[in-house]
Amino acid sequence: MTETVSFERSHSIDIKAPASTVLNYVSNPNSWCEWLAATHDINSDDRPLITGDTFSEKWVTRTGEVTLNWVVTDHKENSFWIGETGTDFIGTIIVRYDVTQDWEQTSFKRTMINPARKKAPTREMIIRMDEEANIALLNIKKIVEQRHQNI
Repeated sequence: MTETVSFERSHSIDIKAPASTVLNYVSNPNSWCEWLAATHDINSDDRPLITGDTFSEKWVTRTGEVTLNWVVTDHKENSFWIGETGTDFIGTIIVRYDVTQDWEQTSFKRTMINPARKKAPTREMIIRMDEEANIALLNIKKIVEQRHQNI
């Protein structure tokens, strides 16, 4: 049996909006094209998804387009959302979104987990992941705060 490597990376940001607003935005995959650079097409109901819901995402990598078939494995309203998919090149991908309300802002944390990668990511890959995640979080913050102010 081939050995695998577990990998996990988290990024967080504070957003001036209620936890429900933040989590409802990010747990609706149709929003992903607005804030994730790699996501180019989503086939999903246009609403926050809940446990058991499925959707597909077209993701652009350095080697071409990949279709990811996701299932929402768990969620708790105003608290967290977890989705899971699988790939040939890095195995299972689990994405977890956590929100914590603190007065007028919400702490949003996005965690990406690969429980059994074929090999560890390189330092350059991790730097690229961090850069892309930081851009995504800033996009989420900007979009959610603008929409929340206009309510």
